Amino acid sequence: MTQYVNEQFELFREGDDLYDDMLAAIRSARDSVCLESYIFGADELGDAFVEALCDCATRGCRVRVSIDAIGSLGFAVSDGPEQLLNAGVELNWFNPPRFVSLQRLNRRNHRKLLVVDGEQAWLGGFNIHSECSRRLHGDGRWRDTQVRFGGQLARHAQQFFENIWAGNRRQVVVEPESSESIIISNHNWRQRHRYRRNLLNAVRQSQQRVWLTTPYFMPDRPTQLVMAAAAQRGVDVRLLVPYKTDRPMTQWAARAAYANLLAAGVRIFEYQPRLLHAKTALVDESWCTVGTANLDYRSFYVNFEMNLVSANFPLIKSLADDFRQDLEDAEEIIETRWSRRSIAMRVAEVIGWFARRYL
Repeated sequence: MTQYVNEQFELFREGDDLYDDMLAAIRSARDSVCLESYIFGADELGDAFVEALCDCATRGCRVRVSIDAIGSLGFAVSDGPEQLLNAGVELNWFNPPRFVSLQRLNRRNHRKLLVVDGEQAWLGGFNIHSECSRRLHGDGRWRDTQVRFGGQLARHAQQFFENIWAGNRRQVVVEPESSESIIISNHNWRQRHRYRRNLLNAVRQSQQRVWLTTPYFMPDRPTQLVMAAAAQRGVDVRLLVPYKTDRPMTQWAARAAYANLLAAGVRIFEYQPRLLHAKTALVDESWCTVGTANLDYRSFYVNFEMNLVSANFPLIKSLADDFRQDLEDAEEIIETRWSRRSIAMRVAEVIGWFARRYL
């Protein structure tokens, strides 16, 4: 199965299924479309989204698209932006390169979000580019995860979009106290570290399992200590990361953390077949997250991110099934073998670790 459906959530792990669903929703939109993407490809998939967004705007819907200027440099110099603007699409480039401070330029909008009519939202790791499509990229397409939801959660997601769009980073979205699921966005200083705190608190309270999937693993010291402590008290702590990567230096940095975690009893697996880009976490059978944040310095402290955090049991079960399936295509890192890695690998790890804040 490529997707799972329950009464609140639809979970996608194949890009073709996700993009078909998103494009169908854009084409049938009645009032509004809000889209954020870190990467918007100047490719066949990007062209399909440009066409759907333009058609939607010409039908009279308000269509707003926010694209990260660094993540989508290729699209910026293509014909796509002009097509969008000519059709009446409102287009915003997040932090374009210009004479600004390096600190500001370093901060990127890493969110991947679509909200249609304020009623349905799609959130997760999928960018809009052909690398995630089996039809366009073949069997080597990226492995990712995205979740669709509606109702109050979708309206909250749209409010977070509005905050970034308007540059209003002080406003806080009010959540129901008894909500089973929430959206966490780090768009202002008050909520800057909320996702990290939420994740670490869940791991601290774990009793049975902590299963983490991330494409970029460059954890700060407190995160490593919390993971190690959970493993040492008998929790099944597993980390799934990619063997294949689009950024070799980030893999060097990730591997610099392996030795201490392995010594504490954390089990580490490298996904073999293709590039793993999913960002999910499971704690026991009562907590899960799907979203855009990696387990790295940039997501914790620098970039704008958004995650769904939920106690919804069917969603937790679906994510656990995905995790088990991915482990079948992963190779476990064994501590005794890892301790015999080459000097060249150790040197690369040191280089990656010292560069981790800028990767």
